[in-house]
Amino acid sequence: MQIFLSILVGLVWGGLFGVLNAVITKKFSAGDARQLSAMSMLRTLLDVAALAAVYFTRNLLGLRFEFTLIATAVSLSIFSIIAAFRLSKKMK
Repeated sequence: MQIFLSILVGLVWGGLFGVLNAVITKKFSAGDARQLSAMSMLRTLLDVAALAAVYFTRNLLGLRFEFTLIATAVSLSIFSIIAAFRLSKKMK
């Protein structure tokens, strides 16, 4: 049960940051090179912050760290891929 809960928390946590990354991508995608560079840096910092939050709360929540971390990374990746496909469809 603890493994399932760890995976669920990781997917939800990564999903929240993934949605935030998608919103940032949509907002800054029509900008110039400077805005695109800032967007990329901000998205990377958000990804690092999401994973760091899992790392630093690993002993507080009582969840299995490795499952939570992997689920967070998977969720971040899935939402980034979905956002990229949706953005590319709008550009066509």
